Amino acid sequence: MREYSKQWSNTLGRDMEVLRFGTSGLPLLVFPTSMGRFYQWEDFGMIRALGDKIESGLLQLYCVDSVDDESWYAKSRPGRDRVQRHLAYERYVLDEFLPRVPGQPVTVGASFGALHALLVVLRHPDRFDGFIGLSGAFDTRTWLNGYFDQDVFYTNPMAFLPGLTDDRYLAPLRRMEKRVIATGAEDRHVEESRRIGALLREKGVQVQLDIWPGWSHDWPYWMEMMRRYV
Repeated sequence: MREYSKQWSNTLGRDMEVLRFGTSGLPLLVFPTSMGRFYQWEDFGMIRALGDKIESGLLQLYCVDSVDDESWYAKSRPGRDRVQRHLAYERYVLDEFLPRVPGQPVTVGASFGALHALLVVLRHPDRFDGFIGLSGAFDTRTWLNGYFDQDVFYTNPMAFLPGLTDDRYLAPLRRMEKRVIATGAEDRHVEESRRIGALLREKGVQVQLDIWPGWSHDWPYWMEMMRRYV
């Protein structure tokens, strides 16, 4: 089953488009790569790669659109505006889109989508049942040209995780169904994946940290990873 929808987002002040695949099974909330669109996973063959699992009712995927070109990648906008636009996107996901998903989904993303997948779960662990982050970069300072404020701190897992001690966040993270961080040994952000994995384990969150051989930062690798992790 393939279902397309477009709905106006009051939070973002624009239409947001979504593709859904499957009708039952583990719900996956899918974020695209940098400035990617909701149809990216279909266009690059990931839906086809998971087709047997979707058709057999093991998986259902909700592929959301991004506003990266209005937030993190909007280089002409001040840093604070970029972070605020990301937070508006987060509110769209939580308040406007998530009620349309059955149960508590596992978030999934590759490359920049891995940051989205992990960050929203860390900030709102009571709303999700896990995360799968592939070939991610997790230090959001990279995109803000030195700008920093409290919202930047709390949207940067590399910044806020070391000091996180609140069991209202940590307890649900420890109970989650899926906790996966995977990347290639030669990926230029591999150390960020290792650091995130170590930080989570220090907090008692038993994340599966897999370092794959080679670069592994491309769709054929991500398809193989997804076949393994779901």
